[in-house]
Amino acid sequence: MSELRFDGRVAVVTGAGAGLGREYALLFASRGAKVVVNDLGGNTRGEGNSQQAADVVVDEIRAKGGVAVADYHSVTDGEKIVKTAMENFGRIDILVNNAGILRDKSFPRISEDDWNLIHDVHVKGSFKTTQAAWPIFKKQNFGRIIMTSSNSGVYGNFGQANYSAAKLGLVGLANTLAIEGAKYNVHCNVIVPTAASRMTQGILPDLLFEELKPRLIAPVVVYLCHENTEDNGAVVASAAGWAGKVEIVAGKGSVLRSSLHQDVTIENVRDAWGRVVDMSQAENNRTIGAASAKLLGVLEDLKSQESGAPQTQSSGVISSDFTFGFKDLILYALGIGASVTDESDLKYLYESHAEFSVLPSFFIQPGLMLTMGSSLTKNAITHKEFDLTNVLHGEQYLEVFDFPLEGNLRTEGRVLDVMDKGSGAVVVTNCDTFDSKGNLVARNQSATFIVGCGNFGGKKNPSSEVIPTLPTPTGPPETSITLKTSVDQAAIFRLSGDPNPLHIDPNFSIIAGYKTPILHGLCTLGFSLRAVLKAYANNDSTLFKAIKVRFVKPVIPGQTLKVDMWSNGNRIQFKTSVVETGQDVLTGAYVDLKSTVKPVKATTAGSKMGLQSDAIFGAIKDRVDGEPAKAKAVNGVFAYKITENGQVVKEWTLDLKNAKVYEGAPQGGKADTTLTVGDADFVDIALGKINPQVAFMKGKLKITGNIMLTQKLVPFLKTDAKL
Repeated sequence: MSELRFDGRVAVVTGAGAGLGREYALLFASRGAKVVVNDLGGNTRGEGNSQQAADVVVDEIRAKGGVAVADYHSVTDGEKIVKTAMENFGRIDILVNNAGILRDKSFPRISEDDWNLIHDVHVKGSFKTTQAAWPIFKKQNFGRIIMTSSNSGVYGNFGQANYSAAKLGLVGLANTLAIEGAKYNVHCNVIVPTAASRMTQGILPDLLFEELKPRLIAPVVVYLCHENTEDNGAVVASAAGWAGKVEIVAGKGSVLRSSLHQDVTIENVRDAWGRVVDMSQAENNRTIGAASAKLLGVLEDLKSQESGAPQTQSSGVISSDFTFGFKDLILYALGIGASVTDESDLKYLYESHAEFSVLPSFFIQPGLMLTMGSSLTKNAITHKEFDLTNVLHGEQYLEVFDFPLEGNLRTEGRVLDVMDKGSGAVVVTNCDTFDSKGNLVARNQSATFIVGCGNFGGKKNPSSEVIPTLPTPTGPPETSITLKTSVDQAAIFRLSGDPNPLHIDPNFSIIAGYKTPILHGLCTLGFSLRAVLKAYANNDSTLFKAIKVRFVKPVIPGQTLKVDMWSNGNRIQFKTSVVETGQDVLTGAYVDLKSTVKPVKATTAGSKMGLQSDAIFGAIKDRVDGEPAKAKAVNGVFAYKITENGQVVKEWTLDLKNAKVYEGAPQGGKADTTLTVGDADFVDIALGKINPQVAFMKGKLKITGNIMLTQKLVPFLKTDAKL
């Protein structure tokens, strides 16, 4: 396991002369950081000053081979503390706002001085020091800030009204700094420590006091300050070797009036009060925008009820249970193309593997089961009847918070939005999936297009709660991976929960307007996600955070998928197309990862997962097998050398004397004609994007041997698909 280091970083810790601050400073220094040890040296009430406290800690650090300097300024002079860092080390990377005092009194006895001193040290001190460091953090595009709250701030505590108000105020400050600093890689998090210190001695029971060692909290704070830690805006409580996230949640609430034209009476509030204070369906709104979107949904619901249009929000939440084990995970992995031929896929296919894992898109299934097995979508469209032949999957979003390998899950779903698109209606559903302990495992948002159910007078645009897709980048992809689907792919994938006959029954698919059964869009999503994990996550599913896609065209089982990818930090945008037709099938898509690895280039991916040209040769083989007489009429043997970056990576033989197509060099003799071409160029030639003669003139296609024989080959290969 690699050690987390802070070499080259400079950390400023306020109130570092004792207790928590001392432990933070010592740990930072032991991991390579240069430390500014700030402490005014006063008592717990903020009275007096002394240089001894900071000096003792600096001496400790230096004695252990670390680098540190002391700073004796008050945190209300925050710019002077930051100046100490810049003058001694030339930079500042980390700021831990830890300094604090107590002035405990019951509320009626708090003087104005007691109130002001507490807020000066805790709130103003954190503000002044952070504001001084902020422009430096922005300029260097890196900064890590810790605010220190307390259980008194989160829950309240008798005799600490001044202290509680200040400590919760720091949570609000941190939330805003997290938002403003995000684009500059400046993260701000909050620690809620319970530790034995000068401030808690005599307050806590002896047994508890003895176990609340500050050194058990220090690793949590230091981890939050590491450059690889992505958390931003988190509030984390820690004590006695335990840590857990703290969030403010909001209940579902209740509408207090039946239309936009009615006022709310006190009696309305009384009658709905049980639902107003019900927290059984509480959730974290995360942002002001999300909270506003929730309110907007309520107003749109009231408006739609007045007009008689379909409701934009279900009157209630529908729930269902989902039980799964290792067999379900393995069947799903096979359904989206995982194979034992790839060693790194074995962990998804063998339950006794040391790293047995679940592919993240599996957690779409509980939400899918809920929406398919309930009246959730049907209740949103009340003006017209429809059936499965009218239903198309439009968009899908998935966010995964945990990766259980078995268990019982509960999913709660609701209609989030309904839009009128003229030719059809779009119904957006939101499904949250929880484990048996009530922890959120996954969040799904699905957009379903109901053909023929539009023109009902509804709104055209989605609400702000609907997660958007992103424009596909226009430049060349950073990397591409091709994946061949099986002709049995849909037959396998449907066993994971989508039994729609559109994907298996030829007669049903004809009724729905398709010549042959099509592949599930979610199967294409799963293939694409596998490609992104291969390219940017070393096939480690636990690095996954979220995915969003738009389904634009169907895939026929047996076709080859090409996934083009562009990275933007930890967000990987991608587009998926069918190699044989050149049509895009997934667009506006992206995957968010917790961290990334160096992208796998197409050459490496090709050797394990198939070159793009493999699909073309597969189609040629099908043509030769189907029309052997026409193939033999060409009467030639053609050797193809497929290259990547100027190196031959694969060979194919078209033996049209014997109507055979196979991978490898010609067997039992020489080729009449040898063609050397790049993988991507060959695909472009096959799809008609590049004229063969032009490719030859530009040196993209090299031909040796009987060049004139290729004139007989071209007409045979020419099909409607431009092969």
